[in-house]
Amino acid sequence: MTDYGHDVRLGIFPTPDAADPQRAVDLAVLADSSGLDLVSIQDHPYNAGHLDTSTLLTWIAARTTRVRLSHNVANLPLRAPVVLARTIATLDLLSGGRADLGIGAGAFWDGIVAAGGPRRSPGEAVDALVEAIDIARQLWRGEGSVRAEGEHYRVRGLRSGPQPGGSPGIWVGAYGPRMLGVTGRLADGWLPSMGYLPPARLAEANARIDEAAVRAGRAPEDVVRLYNVHGTLGQRRGAGDGLHGHAEDWAEQLAALVLEEGMSSFVLATDDPVTVRIFAEEVGPALRDLVDTGRAVDGDRDMDRVEAAGGARPAPGAGTAPVEVGVSPTPDDGTRLTGELAWDEAARPRTPSPAGAPTAYTRQQLAAPQHLVDVHDHLRAELARVRDVVDQVRRGHLEVGQARSVINTMAMRQNNWTLGAFCESYCRMVTGHHTLEDRSVFPHLRRSEPGVGPVLDRLEEEHEVIADVLDRLDRALVELVGQDTYGQAGSAALDELGRSVDLLTDTLLSHLSYEERELAGPLARHGLA
Repeated sequence: MTDYGHDVRLGIFPTPDAADPQRAVDLAVLADSSGLDLVSIQDHPYNAGHLDTSTLLTWIAARTTRVRLSHNVANLPLRAPVVLARTIATLDLLSGGRADLGIGAGAFWDGIVAAGGPRRSPGEAVDALVEAIDIARQLWRGEGSVRAEGEHYRVRGLRSGPQPGGSPGIWVGAYGPRMLGVTGRLADGWLPSMGYLPPARLAEANARIDEAAVRAGRAPEDVVRLYNVHGTLGQRRGAGDGLHGHAEDWAEQLAALVLEEGMSSFVLATDDPVTVRIFAEEVGPALRDLVDTGRAVDGDRDMDRVEAAGGARPAPGAGTAPVEVGVSPTPDDGTRLTGELAWDEAARPRTPSPAGAPTAYTRQQLAAPQHLVDVHDHLRAELARVRDVVDQVRRGHLEVGQARSVINTMAMRQNNWTLGAFCESYCRMVTGHHTLEDRSVFPHLRRSEPGVGPVLDRLEEEHEVIADVLDRLDRALVELVGQDTYGQAGSAALDELGRSVDLLTDTLLSHLSYEERELAGPLARHGLA
């Protein structure tokens, strides 16, 4: 079993179809608003049916705010290293530090030669890749000069720069032994595709990367393991070679790839917006919960093996020593925007302390309640973004009402749709989190500690109230997006949306703090489901 401990990230791999040039952009915007982490584009400059990847990525960067962007992977024989490195540096600067360099040694050599590129042997292709990585890193220093005296690339007297705004990673698409060795020695990430390297072959390839990394004085963990995946939701097992089943099945299959094979970033090849949403809003949360639970269990097993071998658990401060009871819940300052709460906060039940409950927990035990706080903090942060976007759209309506231009009205309509997609994504995120608690976490805690039952009953009732609030928000979104004018009707719809968001803020922040306070102890004692 190999798990390098990297954060789980999800992304998409849309087709750069020249016949429908806006589709890949729209999918990227959807990925951005749905909470995905990555958008990558294949690079085949000799394919007349494809858009240019570098230009498309720049267009996507201008339409998104959070997803990282990369070639998947750049066709090195047709992209000179200096130009490619400067393209990525520019994209990184313009996007606010969101660019990475996915790079490959080349394939489909007939197409490359037809486009004016060289035909390289496998050995020459690997050597050229090594030279290109060195040139890119020299150029990104942003100081001094770039000098390369390679067999394939020679650079003399070139000033280094521009320096990227962030820290672009270099991800190598590698399959053969030499390329895997280069990945372990030089790369920040490994980016194979499931279609070319199925899961059964990952262990052998990872071992080659790890061995090369150690020989180069690096740690295996220095190389992030990304994986291009494919599949059709609802597809039966055995009907294809990709992911199969429904969202929960995908989450289980991907969790196994994290915990058993060390892959941690999954880039889904899809052009279907429904699949993008489900991947972001259902597969992603379930996958992260499974991985967190698996890692916590593995940590406990490691400690058990240490003790069975006659060792001792780590001393205080080493990560599993007893600490004082509790994880600090994120405080609720009591501010209410509407005065419309559907419950009496003072009448909420409390969690009793069971007989024999410990007065201290290990850091491993506290990982479960801390995970709950972390998930809730993410929901709070995204709610703040929703409120900010609503305010921006409200200001846009006022400006359009003053200007009354056709162009501004069109921009307002686009903003309405963007806000609708963003808010809908947030509603699905909250609903998915509560569904997971109702179906998995809460039943587990009821079985493990019956005394917490009244608290769980109350939390489930509050989930139903929050579902009604989300439904009200959804109706307000439908009303806003359906407006064709920027006048009184549009303003009324936006006012109702603002009230709905205020009510969601009141109910959700109250609920999250109560849940963290009451479930910290039970989660520390019994863990997640």
